[in-house]
Amino acid sequence: MAITRAEAQQQILDDLAAALDQLGLAVACLSEAFEQLAVDAADRLEADLYRPVQRAYGRGQRTHAQFAQRIGLGGDTFTPPSAGPASQGVKELVQKMAAALADADRRLAELQDTLLPIEFGDAELRSGLNETRELIRPVPRAAAMFLRTLGR
Repeated sequence: MAITRAEAQQQILDDLAAALDQLGLAVACLSEAFEQLAVDAADRLEADLYRPVQRAYGRGQRTHAQFAQRIGLGGDTFTPPSAGPASQGVKELVQKMAAALADADRRLAELQDTLLPIEFGDAELRSGLNETRELIRPVPRAAAMFLRTLGR
């Protein structure tokens, strides 16, 4: 079944928005974890996890907004969701962040695999998708290392 240019471009925006929702959840989890940590551990969390995830979230939002603008559609406003109950500990929050990050990366990879960004997108969109994935690529390993050394 053929897809129109407008339908394909809307699908790109919808798929990117779904990945951004997961990145927003990752940011929310890290923000909550940061609040629960002592200064040294919080600084490590910020440098190793929060900054890369926040940069990826920002890059993804810019990619979404700029593509929407270039094709004449309104962009979404993204608000990070709640990380969940405040009773969660740092370990659970970092694990939840890692799961959300994996889901975001999977969604971005699937979007790229559809070839919609090649057929109906543009070079700026493809670059933004690639950069967003590159920014989150080292975070799972950093999260595992953070959890291994938590409390030491």
